[in-house]
Amino acid sequence: MSVSPERVPALDLRGIDKRFGPVHANRAVSFAVRAGTIHGLIGENGAGKSTLMNIVYGLQSPDAGTLLVQGREVHFRHPREAIAAGIGMVHQHFMLVENFTALENLLLADGAAAGSAAGRAAAREKWDRLALDHGLDVPLDAVVGELPVGVQQRLEILKALGRKAEILVLDEPTAVLTPAEATQLFQLLGRLRAQGKTVILVTHKLREIMAVTDRVTVMRQGAVVAELDTAATSLRELAEKMVGRSVLLQVEKGPGFPREVLLEVEQLAASDDRGVPRVKGISFQVRAGEIVGIAGVAGNGQSELLETLAGIRTPTGGAIRLAGRDVAGDDPAQRRRLGLAHVPEDRLKLGVVAAFAAEDNLILGQQERPEFGRGVLLDRRAIAAGCRQAMAEYDVRPGDPRLRLGAFSGGNQQKLVMAREIGAGPQVLLVGQPTRGVDIGAIEFIHRRLVALRDAGKAVLLVSVELDEILGLADRILVMNGGEIMGELPRAEATEEKLGLLMAGVRAEAGHED
Repeated sequence: MSVSPERVPALDLRGIDKRFGPVHANRAVSFAVRAGTIHGLIGENGAGKSTLMNIVYGLQSPDAGTLLVQGREVHFRHPREAIAAGIGMVHQHFMLVENFTALENLLLADGAAAGSAAGRAAAREKWDRLALDHGLDVPLDAVVGELPVGVQQRLEILKALGRKAEILVLDEPTAVLTPAEATQLFQLLGRLRAQGKTVILVTHKLREIMAVTDRVTVMRQGAVVAELDTAATSLRELAEKMVGRSVLLQVEKGPGFPREVLLEVEQLAASDDRGVPRVKGISFQVRAGEIVGIAGVAGNGQSELLETLAGIRTPTGGAIRLAGRDVAGDDPAQRRRLGLAHVPEDRLKLGVVAAFAAEDNLILGQQERPEFGRGVLLDRRAIAAGCRQAMAEYDVRPGDPRLRLGAFSGGNQQKLVMAREIGAGPQVLLVGQPTRGVDIGAIEFIHRRLVALRDAGKAVLLVSVELDEILGLADRILVMNGGEIMGELPRAEATEEKLGLLMAGVRAEAGHED
């Protein structure tokens, strides 16, 4: 359903400008969102999308410019003022109290206490009716922390609608969803549009933009570079406008030629920091000359698996063999010496020190390499030269080895981590979420590097929640759910539908196909 442009826009941004010190986050941003449509907002990391939506939701105030809601000029100083104006926002990380029930979270959103039994019954009736009106299936008595993430997201949407939101902003809404849950979300957004609601979809997934939006705004370096009717554009055009150059949407990759087993995992078990079992007796192999992908919704044991393989977490059972040697009792440094490298899922927590210079981050865990010095004496000139060379090879910008790492964008931080780990010449590379928080241009570069490593006869274990990434890179695909391997598929047989069922915990029965 599309709406005539003659109608007053639901949201109209005029010359929005915002600086944070020397960073010019929004540069005179102007665009309008038509009422009763789904409007996409895309751009690379650092393009200014989040700052702009924070201004729309009252979390930030613009330095200049005008914001109009339903034709009325507004000046939000707090989210509650945006909510009162009919704006709701569903953040990527849900704003829910996990120990409370769904109904108790909704009562909090209303600013109401549990109150009397009659008051609670009236609240339940209100939310039940609202959920029914909008096709939102939310079990009100369930504890939120025990609900699937897709249901938690529906609860967030219900909460916003209960506050009478007419404009709904969703920030990366499918990042934590299975394909089936994402499909359900898009069906819901279509129903909301049909009811006259306006949706702003902030995402880096261009296929989602093409599938569900009516119009799309593209931002680059804080400014709007394009406004397009979705039906009149393409994936390639959107990617090129985001980056400012031609981009390969999928890396070119020939067939792999797997050889000897370099990494073998047998009945491996591991627990999280609270002692809760997260990896439950899983077994698999990774051979030289192949990329094995592990797919799954985040939080199903993938993080603990990678940390255990890297030596950061102690296994509670099972074996890890690297080129035939059991390394389950070895620390990370010993595993590195045997040819294991690790690009962690959370680079800021486990991969870099943001306060250190780029050149110091380049030698983290590699300081024993002879080219960087002898014993405790480091050769600073050699380290700077090596960093400068790595920055040039991996297109890290700016190419200043002494610049504090925290001053680099997420994509450039990730490329520096890749340069460090691949530059060590590993036989086996563990890589978790290699393109999380990375713009589309850096994604292309990182994917090329992983394929080149495979083609050089190395073994790559890739963990990603992005199905496009898994399908584009992996030669074999394993799916994790609840700490277990639900199934394995060769790439030629893998589809989003098959992987989605396994991600949801549905094992394929022998002799049957779903």
